[in-house]
Amino acid sequence: MDIWVAVYGASTWIIPVVTAVTLHEAAHGFAAYRLGDDTAFRMGRVTLNPFRHVDPVGTILLPGMLLLVQAPFLFGYAKPVPVVFSRLNHPRIDMVWVALAGPCMNIALAVVAALLFNVVSWLPAPQPADWVAETLGNALLINVVLAVFNMLPIPPLDGGRVAVGILPHALARPLAMIEPHGIFIVLVPLLGLPWLGSFFGMNIDVFGRIVGPPAEALIELIGSLGGL
Repeated sequence: MDIWVAVYGASTWIIPVVTAVTLHEAAHGFAAYRLGDDTAFRMGRVTLNPFRHVDPVGTILLPGMLLLVQAPFLFGYAKPVPVVFSRLNHPRIDMVWVALAGPCMNIALAVVAALLFNVVSWLPAPQPADWVAETLGNALLINVVLAVFNMLPIPPLDGGRVAVGILPHALARPLAMIEPHGIFIVLVPLLGLPWLGSFFGMNIDVFGRIVGPPAEALIELIGSLGGL
C-alpha cells in the first residue's frame, strides 16, 4: 500500500513536470525553425517525445529532491534546445520571439489544465477523479511557476534573452556577457539562501518572494477558468 501511495503521489507531479519542460523546449525549437534556424529541427528537438528533451538532473533529480524535502516550490528544466541566433531571419528581434515561445507554451498548458477541471466531475469517483484533479492542479502550478521563473531577466533564462533583445546595445551587451554564469547567479540565491537560512532559523525564501506574487496572481486568474 505504501508503494502504491508513493507511485500515486509521484505520478501526479512527474507527468506535469515532464509535459511542461518537454513542450517548453519543443516550443523554442519550433519557433526557431519557423524563424530561420533549423538547428533544433535537424537534431530532432522539435518533437513531443520527452526522451529527446529530458535532462536526468533537471527533469528528474531536482524535482524529486524538492519533493522529498517538501520544498515550498517545485520546478525543473530540460536540456536546452540549441539555437544559432545568427541563422535567424532577424537575429535580435527573432531571439525575443524564440525566447518567449517557451513561457507562452507553459501559460497555454496552464490554461488547458484549468479548462479540463470542468470535466473532472464527469469522471468516476473517487480515485480516478481525484487523481485527475490533483494532476491538473499540479500542472497548473508547475506551468505557471516555470513561466514566471523563466521570465526573470537574467540570461540564459528566457527573460534574460528577451531583455538582451530589446534593451539598447549599451545595456544588452554586458547583460549578455553573464549568460555562461547566469544559471548559478539564479540558483545560488534561490536554493542556497533558503538552505543557509534554515540553519539560523531565518526565512530567506528568495524564490517565494520574487516568483511567488506574480505566480499566485496568474494561478488565481487562470484557475478561474476551471472554477477554482
